[in-house]
Amino acid sequence: MYTLSEENYLKSIYRLAQQTDFKITPTAIAESLGNNPASVVDMLRKLTEKQLIAYDKKSGVRLSAQGLKDAVLIVRRHRLWEVFLLEKLGYHWDEIHDIAEELEHISDATLADRLDKFLDFPEYDPHGDPIPKANGKVPKPYSVTLTNLKAGDTCRVAAVRDTSSSFLQYLQKLDIGIGTRIQLVEKISFDNSLVISISGKENTTVSQKFGENILID
Repeated sequence: MYTLSEENYLKSIYRLAQQTDFKITPTAIAESLGNNPASVVDMLRKLTEKQLIAYDKKSGVRLSAQGLKDAVLIVRRHRLWEVFLLEKLGYHWDEIHDIAEELEHISDATLADRLDKFLDFPEYDPHGDPIPKANGKVPKPYSVTLTNLKAGDTCRVAAVRDTSSSFLQYLQKLDIGIGTRIQLVEKISFDNSLVISISGKENTTVSQKFGENILID
C-alpha cells in the first residue's frame, strides 16, 4: 500500500516519461505537482528506499519495474474513471479530472477490470489519452500537433495535451472536442499564430500555444 502522495509521484514520473525523451529532474517533478523542490527530493528518497524508482543527478529519475507497473495501474484507474464520469454520469470534460484524481486511489484489486468491462473496454479517455490495458499494454498515444500541419491541411482532433479547466472551457467556446474537423488555413510568420477553420465554419485565429496543445490524426 502507498500513500496518496506516493501514488501521485509515481503517476507524475510516468507522465513525464511519456512526454519527453530528456531526463526527468526533481525540478520537472516539482513543476508537474506544484510542490517545492526540497519536498520532491525527500519523496524521491522514500521511493528509492521502496525500490519504486532509481535516481541520480546524471541520469535523472526512472521508474523501476515495480514502480512502472504501479504507475500504469494508477493511470489506468484514473482514465477509466474519467470515461465513467463523462459517459455515465453526465459530467463535462472540464469537470472530470479533479474527481478522477480522488477516485484513482481506490485500490480494490478487481475494480479497474470491472469498470473497464462495464465501459466496453475503451482505448482512450475523454481527453484522448490512451488507457492502459489490464496486461499493462498501452494503446499508441497521439503525438502530432496542430502546429505540424501545412496550410490547407485538414485533420481531426484526437487528444488534448492541456487538460486544465480553463483550456477545455476555451475549446468548448470554440465548439472543439474530440473528433472535431479542423483545417489549417494559414500560419502567421510574425508570431506563429494559426488561422483555422473549425468544422467548415468561418476562420478563427489561435495562438501557437493553442496549436501545440491540440493533438491530431
